[in-house]
Amino acid sequence: MNQKIDQLAADNIRALSISMVEKANSGHPGGAMGGADFMHILYTEYLNFDPTEMDWPYRDRFFMDAGHLSALMYSQYYLLGNYKKEDLQQFRQWGSVTPGHPEVDVLRGIENTSGPLGQGHAMGVGAAIAAKFLDARFKGLFEHKIYGFITDGGVQEEISQGAGRIAGHLGLNNFIMFYDSNDVQLSSMTDEVTSENTAMKYEAWGWNVITIDGHDHTQIRKALSEAHEEVEKPTLIIGKTIMGKGCVTATGAMYEGECELHGKPIGDTKADYVKTLLNLKANPEDPFAIYEEVAKHYTNILELKTATSANKKLQIASWKKENPVLSLKLESFLSGAIPDLDLSSVVQKPNVATREASSAVLAYLAENVENMIVSSADLSNSDKTDGFLKKSSVIQKNNFNGAFLQAGVAELTMTSIANGIALHGGVIPVVATFFVFSDYMKPAIRLAAIQELPVKYVWTHDSFRVGEDGPTHQPIEQEAQIRLMEKIKNHSGNQSLLALRPADAIETSVAWDMALKNTKTPTGLILSRQNIQDIPAQGTSRYEEATDASKGGYLVKSTQNPDITLIANGSEVATLLAAAVLLEKEKNLKINVASIISEGLFKEQSKSYQESIIPKGKLVFGLTAGLPVNLEGLIGDSGKVIGLDHFGYSAPATVLDEKFGFTSAHACEEILKYIEESK
Repeated sequence: MNQKIDQLAADNIRALSISMVEKANSGHPGGAMGGADFMHILYTEYLNFDPTEMDWPYRDRFFMDAGHLSALMYSQYYLLGNYKKEDLQQFRQWGSVTPGHPEVDVLRGIENTSGPLGQGHAMGVGAAIAAKFLDARFKGLFEHKIYGFITDGGVQEEISQGAGRIAGHLGLNNFIMFYDSNDVQLSSMTDEVTSENTAMKYEAWGWNVITIDGHDHTQIRKALSEAHEEVEKPTLIIGKTIMGKGCVTATGAMYEGECELHGKPIGDTKADYVKTLLNLKANPEDPFAIYEEVAKHYTNILELKTATSANKKLQIASWKKENPVLSLKLESFLSGAIPDLDLSSVVQKPNVATREASSAVLAYLAENVENMIVSSADLSNSDKTDGFLKKSSVIQKNNFNGAFLQAGVAELTMTSIANGIALHGGVIPVVATFFVFSDYMKPAIRLAAIQELPVKYVWTHDSFRVGEDGPTHQPIEQEAQIRLMEKIKNHSGNQSLLALRPADAIETSVAWDMALKNTKTPTGLILSRQNIQDIPAQGTSRYEEATDASKGGYLVKSTQNPDITLIANGSEVATLLAAAVLLEKEKNLKINVASIISEGLFKEQSKSYQESIIPKGKLVFGLTAGLPVNLEGLIGDSGKVIGLDHFGYSAPATVLDEKFGFTSAHACEEILKYIEESK
């Protein structure tokens, strides 16, 4: 260690950070200046990675919670050679690789997309769980560390409660988090909003807590070394730092720890940008330069990192040679490939709720997909993920041989953890709760969509037919909200989320097959609480016919030259089928019925296919247990949709069906009325 070089490197990071913000005239310089010392020590002396293979599966990982400190990350990775000077000069500009908040870019060192405070460190907890899960199956290969970086805002966000509780409960000693505690937040000092004892809070959750001067390199090393030696608990290092460390005024007077240094360029505060650069030993004529001595130091660091990872690679190669069968399994896990599955072999009971059908599939997956973690927010016996649990066991402290994570009542935390599991790689995350509680999950669902993570969501109790629990538990608008994500393109140009609401048990098996094969985006399965009448096969194989759900929609009942096409998804398909039988018998109508399991996927099909299911210019009638907008994009100019425009009530599901008009008899009345109106 060299105190002079270490201080110079930290100051170089500070100078680069404020220069990026100054040039962009936008960003957050103060926190980056405060966290520079920890980042430099962490990356040069503790965090293990391969500079020649940044996506090496056995690397340590760094999860940033405070995405507004992106300048800190880009500056650090610039010293490591992952960014060019031009990249930093284009901070926050169109088309740059240095956006305002970091977006996952593993080859440059960015492990997660962060921005909404609190989710970043929860993703880190998920990555730590994934590493423990894999290490339980491949002893000694996944003993790497997961580091987190959090600020006052992240600690205050409610999700920190769930992440802290779960990490402590599971004894994630592979998770080490630095809390940049500078007593300043964006619009106020922290003492204006909180008086809690953060150290005691984390200790109560079962964490090892160390408080240090976050600018003292010796204390930083000591804390990190102690964290590495911890075998029972995650570690929180509370680094007392100074907002805007190193800032000076035009007269050269120190100007640190001020609230205004948090979220605007130094030049727009009482500090002076040029004088601050000089105080940090930077050249104002070339503010994006790496100091000569720092560059030499980092060259040596990169050589050391490369050599260390090369030795680790030799150990892994030796392990693979000694364990050929396990090695094949390991490569399969890391590839993200799904094993060969035959979901048509899953025996489904007749006329069951789709949550029950999902349970049967999950039981099959528990025995056939060895790298899946299923999690439930204290509802496993109701969302029926216990089908998986009965074939597996609960993940526990010091025992990650199981594959079921009991998250407790923490939907947002659970969903963010799933994102971290997916980001780590090698493990397929599934999370479950009631559909109405997708409201609590939405921020993490959105980040999964942005990061293009193949997380699977199991949402049960999908409609007002939840019944007696009443309006608080009856999803009315949730399907419309989730299906909006099907209308948003991700940065790869694909629909950002796949939402599937299957019509019966067999279609549920097919929906699970679709979810597993979707490795590019998150998938949600929207499942019923109540039993649903099976869709009869038109030919010899209901499963084979249901595979057309992979096109987003298909005919479950077809006839030549239909007078009208009825469309729905989920349980309403069976209701329309029953209505069609009555109308054909009593009114001599010719009727087609379509199950549109995913509007987004259906609209990706060719126009000719879409019109073969929903004829253009013909009568189209839709039925949905949610808002009419769920189907309005499919019915054309003259179609009609019957849905709900009000919250539910507490009563048995059958009573609500009658009161709300969701019986086959009432559907017949509405269909006939529509036909008459269309004449």
